[in-house]
Amino acid sequence: MAVPLSLLDLAPVNLTAGETLADSIKHSVTMAQNAEAGGYERIWYAEHHNMPTIASAAPAVLTGIIAAQTSTIRLGAGGVMLPNHAPLTIAEQFTTLAAAHPGRIDLGLGRAPGTDQQTFAALRRNVASAERFPSDVVELQAYLRGESRIAGVSSLTGQPTDVELYILGSSLFGAQLAAQLGLPYAFASHFAPQALDQAITIYRNEFRPSDALAEPYLIAGMTAIVADDPDVAEDQRQKVVHSRVRRQLPADRVYSDEEIDALLSTPGGASIADMMRYSAVGTPDVARAAIEDFAAYTNADELIIAPTALDRAIWHNTVTALAPSAPEVSASGLHRETAAS
Repeated sequence: MAVPLSLLDLAPVNLTAGETLADSIKHSVTMAQNAEAGGYERIWYAEHHNMPTIASAAPAVLTGIIAAQTSTIRLGAGGVMLPNHAPLTIAEQFTTLAAAHPGRIDLGLGRAPGTDQQTFAALRRNVASAERFPSDVVELQAYLRGESRIAGVSSLTGQPTDVELYILGSSLFGAQLAAQLGLPYAFASHFAPQALDQAITIYRNEFRPSDALAEPYLIAGMTAIVADDPDVAEDQRQKVVHSRVRRQLPADRVYSDEEIDALLSTPGGASIADMMRYSAVGTPDVARAAIEDFAAYTNADELIIAPTALDRAIWHNTVTALAPSAPEVSASGLHRETAAS
């Protein structure tokens, strides 16, 4: 690959297949070990709440579990939704992680609540929490540097850490803030492609060098599903789209595939399908070519890939097939297993 490749592990829990939270964590450990062997740059875990099919509600905890069972790959949050937390709490969590796993811990920060308004209230947060995001980022950054903006308060020992800080975004706000603070920026084009071009332009044009970063550093996201049989990969893509539509519907009944297809023909359904606009779907060669094209299109410094297949064999295979240190690896055999399941 022309640029470093990283992974976003959404820590899925396939309840339909009978998976448990423990099963999901085991799959994430296996994925991280394979990714480390395959030469990926980093793996991030995103904070989501009140979502039974996602096991990353506590990204710092999940990062610690994975870090203890790997040795070199960078790990962290992609990201922590800072409005849900006090900056000092997050500084303490990631300072602890960095002390246990030096040189390996990232902290990506997002402004969205990562959940619905009812759950946001259950987290004891309100709209004002999001409005404080810029100042909270600066406060958190100071703690990680061994400094403090609040007299008499420090994060643990008060010593500087080697935690790498990133701003995440799916709109233009994050691009502007990352540029203003001189921090690396990761755009969530794996689910919010509409503002990608404008966000990249704003970030690069408005970037101010800082002690943390001399030049802009852009990470762009895309989804991926890889199988030897292109029809199997496409079938998984369709299943993922259907799953996303179902999550937007009332849970009072089961919706047929035909009903979901009808909804996808509406403007609202089309916008959900468009979330996967930047995707690498197909055989290994086709998927790699799509990634190379996306890298050239964005001129990103790094790409972060989100495997999205609902079938676990294909989910793991996607990571293996796209591994930077194994460009010729094949997905051989896995599609036959999943086709029969």
